[in-house]
Amino acid sequence: MSNYYQSLTNEQLDQELFQLEQQVSEFRSMNLALDMARGKPNSDQVNLSRPLVDVLSSSVDFIDKGVDAANYGCPEGLPSARQLAAELLNVNPNNVLVEDSSSLHIMYDTIENAFTRGIGGSEPWYKQGTIKFLCPSPGYDRHFALTASFGIQNVAVELTKDGPNMDEVCRLVETDSSVKGIWCVPKYANPTGITYSDEVVRRFARLKPAAPDFRIYWDNAYCVHDLEEPADELLNIFDALEQAGTTNLVYEFASTSKITIPGAGMSWVAASDEDIAQLATAFSFHRVCPNKMVQLAHVRFLQDAQHVAEHMKKHAALVGPRFNLVFSKLEKSLSALDIARWTHPKGGYFVSFDGPEGSAKAIVALAAQLGVKLTSAGATWPYGKDPRDTNIRIAPTFPSMEELDQALDVFIVCVKYIAARLEKQHRQS
Repeated sequence: MSNYYQSLTNEQLDQELFQLEQQVSEFRSMNLALDMARGKPNSDQVNLSRPLVDVLSSSVDFIDKGVDAANYGCPEGLPSARQLAAELLNVNPNNVLVEDSSSLHIMYDTIENAFTRGIGGSEPWYKQGTIKFLCPSPGYDRHFALTASFGIQNVAVELTKDGPNMDEVCRLVETDSSVKGIWCVPKYANPTGITYSDEVVRRFARLKPAAPDFRIYWDNAYCVHDLEEPADELLNIFDALEQAGTTNLVYEFASTSKITIPGAGMSWVAASDEDIAQLATAFSFHRVCPNKMVQLAHVRFLQDAQHVAEHMKKHAALVGPRFNLVFSKLEKSLSALDIARWTHPKGGYFVSFDGPEGSAKAIVALAAQLGVKLTSAGATWPYGKDPRDTNIRIAPTFPSMEELDQALDVFIVCVKYIAARLEKQHRQS
């Protein structure tokens, strides 16, 4: 079936291009400066956590279950912080390390530990030659950049509506001992917003890796970031591991970055008894303890999982209308043209958009010329190489509603113009 532009006569297509060029010129003359590049909370979201700053003062007690938050010690994190993190992930607090604000930092340290010391008694990765990581794509660009920075070979695997293509994952993990890990954002995946199905989670738990030092890097960044009811439910990977009789297979990460104040919170990693003990030892070589005062403020502000859920409903009230604006404008302007498709996540921070083949770089470049900054085309694939040049990550949370509305108008015109121009070029070739 042809799309709208393919169905036009040459004369009609030229007229359509002329009208779109006029709209492009109008936007160019407006000198806009709008940002939809990263998934950052907007100022109203951050303001939800302003009371957190007032939780601690010189007159309050800094003791948390016998631990002085204002002094050295407790490198594994405050007891209450470990309890809260464990409650959010539904794991044992003894299997959690709580560190400073960035979960990406913990991921880096976890990879570095594997490189310099090895995992579970295996040789350090730097001695093993080629190391590969599987990268469900489209996926999170910072994950891919992290492993690439170590010289690890990133290998793209298909991300379906249910999660990674597990036939492909099983084949690679179970036959190639150089495959040491896989990046996963299992709930409201970045950027597609899909949540892994129960069967996908169970298949992960049943993996029989060729490499004993293979681990699943389970970045559960959006575990509490629901926008709609009923929310997506993610099967607990550690419950699935227990049912499969498997241990030492998963590192699970999360943080408060999009719950409270970005860059000023706490993050954590959960793992099996053996793996968490090794990480605790590895981390001890370069940090005496995390910022326990920040942890103390957070646990007294957030309290428990129920209070976190109530807090996140306030986030959803601010973020939900932005996502709905994206859905409504794309549907109204592009659906009938049949030139693009996009996801409709129930949570998280992104919408994944696919235009015509060969269009993404041109759309992003044109939008930038018109004053709308988007995530780089190709960023959602290893090494920035989208094989079909179709995928664009839309991050609607940071702009105001008015800015988002205008940015989407620009984006839609760019999509239409590039799609029409590609059809024109195809006819001329």
